[in-house]
Amino acid sequence: MRTCLGKWLRRPEGGSAVCRLATAVALALFFVPVAYGQQDPAFLHYWQLEPQFNPAAVGRTPQLSINAAYQSHASGFEDAGSTMYAGADMAFQLGKTRHGVGVAFQRDEFGLFAHQRFSVLYAYHLKLFGGTLSIGAAVDMINEKVDGSNADLGDANDPAFPASEVSGSKFDASAGLYYARGPLYAGVAAQHLTAPTVLLGETNEVKVKSLFNFTAGYNIRTRNPLFSIVPSTMLRYDGSAFRADVTARLLYAKGKKRLYGGLNYSPLHSVALFVGGMFHGVDISYSYEASTEGIGLESGFHEVTIGYRLDLNLGKKGRNLHKSVRYL
Repeated sequence: MRTCLGKWLRRPEGGSAVCRLATAVALALFFVPVAYGQQDPAFLHYWQLEPQFNPAAVGRTPQLSINAAYQSHASGFEDAGSTMYAGADMAFQLGKTRHGVGVAFQRDEFGLFAHQRFSVLYAYHLKLFGGTLSIGAAVDMINEKVDGSNADLGDANDPAFPASEVSGSKFDASAGLYYARGPLYAGVAAQHLTAPTVLLGETNEVKVKSLFNFTAGYNIRTRNPLFSIVPSTMLRYDGSAFRADVTARLLYAKGKKRLYGGLNYSPLHSVALFVGGMFHGVDISYSYEASTEGIGLESGFHEVTIGYRLDLNLGKKGRNLHKSVRYL
């Protein structure tokens, strides 16, 4: 389907009858009478981008945390699209209580379609059973867009399809819980709590599904103090589609030096390898995710993440102390 869509968008007159029919069916499913937005993108580095799916994760450390990620969709397919994410969060004290705030932006593109989300996040942190429980919420602005000007449907007067670029926006909400104690952590969250319907022009609309997720991980110390093993998992469910990721990382840490590599497996979806480390205070990681369903191992997803943390001393007037630290 993506091959057909790519050929049609770039060279409409050159697409085969099968491609034209397949693309028309795909667009019809998207727009008539109510379109269902695709599930939010699944980043392989979920353990590094926790505020992307759980607002309770903001402000978990005293540093200002800045993270960005870029994911290219299936290699070798025209107009396969890409996803980018950027976010920042920090903690602050109000009396004896601790809070976290953050902002995040995400854009997902595929063919004619573009999905954007801008979020303002908040979390309240409290001590519980020897660990920390975080309760978070986010206000999201969802934007959906489709560029119908690049599609050749044969019938330019078909009212079911937009003839030009149309877009629409709607407010949304997310919420989550996050608990951490020593080397153990776990979180649960719900995105798109309002399941909004976004209107596109006068005749089209997109229904955004609620998405629920669960994540957990543990840091296992080995006999060699320089190495540790970090297993983690991520479960996602939107009411119809389910995805599970199981990850294992081997971490080497000595002073400010930090290197890691690992393997991710998602049953019925993909296998992936990744490698990364901290260089001059910047955490950089790369992964290649190969699909195990249909399109082949060579048509995988490339993903790059960048992270940085700054120590902020807000108690001293006119001075902020900046210092990079190792990620856990």
